[in-house]
Amino acid sequence: MTFSELRESAGLTLQEVAADSGYHVRTVRRWENGEVVPKKPVMEQLKRIAESRHDYVVRPEDRFTFIDLFAGIGGMRKGFEAVGGRCVFTSEWDKYARMTYAENFPSDHPIAGDITKIPPQDIPAHDVLVAGFPCQPFSIAGVSKKNALRRPHGFRDKTQGTLFFDIARILEYHRPKAFLLENVKNLERHDRGNTFRVIRETLEELGYHYDWKIIDAKGWVPQHRERIFIAGFREDLGFSFDSMQINDPKKGPKLRTVLHAQNGTEAPEPPFTEGRYGRVSSRYVLTPHMWDYLQKYAEKHRARGNGFGFGLVGPDETARTLSARYYKDGSEILIRTPGIPRRLTPRECARLMGFDVPDGPRFSIPVSDTQAYRQFGNAVVVPVVESVARHMLPFILGGAQEAVGQLRLTFDRKGSQPMPAHV
Repeated sequence: MTFSELRESAGLTLQEVAADSGYHVRTVRRWENGEVVPKKPVMEQLKRIAESRHDYVVRPEDRFTFIDLFAGIGGMRKGFEAVGGRCVFTSEWDKYARMTYAENFPSDHPIAGDITKIPPQDIPAHDVLVAGFPCQPFSIAGVSKKNALRRPHGFRDKTQGTLFFDIARILEYHRPKAFLLENVKNLERHDRGNTFRVIRETLEELGYHYDWKIIDAKGWVPQHRERIFIAGFREDLGFSFDSMQINDPKKGPKLRTVLHAQNGTEAPEPPFTEGRYGRVSSRYVLTPHMWDYLQKYAEKHRARGNGFGFGLVGPDETARTLSARYYKDGSEILIRTPGIPRRLTPRECARLMGFDVPDGPRFSIPVSDTQAYRQFGNAVVVPVVESVARHMLPFILGGAQEAVGQLRLTFDRKGSQPMPAHV
């Protein structure tokens, strides 16, 4: 098959091929026009995408299927795979996050790009939708005008132009049994409460029964990190977060469980460590200039009665929240040393977020330190998601009308091709 035929079979635009392959769109157009023959890996990847799109099969050992939206580097996926779920679709727009995701989840389906450009009929049927979506304010002007004119309106008017709209349209089209949404704690108060109100109204309009809870990851990892989780079900199964077992934040692990041992008991990992004893590389120690700046900055705000400043912690303490801006100065989590403090290494960030487990395989970090800090700072804490998924599991499985593993064919609403799905 030619490049053009494979691209069409895979259902990708020229821009999506360019984004996924890393080539400029001008080069992709030359492939399309037959002026240049693409390299073999490009054609092989397109072939895999085309085959996975048309030959999607659910394995009998899968307990349920799910899709991973706003996937980042796969924290939600890791949590749901741990309880027996199989991911059948992934969407993430950032090319560096896709690089890390692909490295850690060799998959039988491609990583789709911008979800706003993907029709719901191109997404496989699934049991659960999971999404760690960005929060944006909703405009209510259009809704108010429709009210005045007594015209009908719904979630398409209220949420249009926001990324939550894409979650809503997929829920409306596929009607999965369940969903889990994750966001910052402030979602409840964002835009003076309007954002959360619209989200709740939309979920109710779509016919879902839901509950939400703010959970501090401090009981699972040595980090104070509060996030809101919203879990919903198509049927009213009596689900509630009230009965979920939450790890006691006062008894959570301390930083020493994620820091490099630096005594030879841990395998060296350049560039994060150096020497045969695996000591943290000097590149992570703050420069004298940066350390002086942070101390003066903290002192200035302390004198004004403000709480701004760096977070200096040791092995027996708990860290502040790791943020996506950590790459700038590392000020929220600085590790005490005999001299000038240091930042966490990307490997320590992977452990702090629960992507690495003791004595388990290392989560691959194929990107620069700057990108790695952004990715882990934007990620979910994996063991928290796993605990939420485990709490949801009986309701996910219990809502089925036939035995788990049995299949039926669900035709898309345009009458094109059948897509297998769980009941």
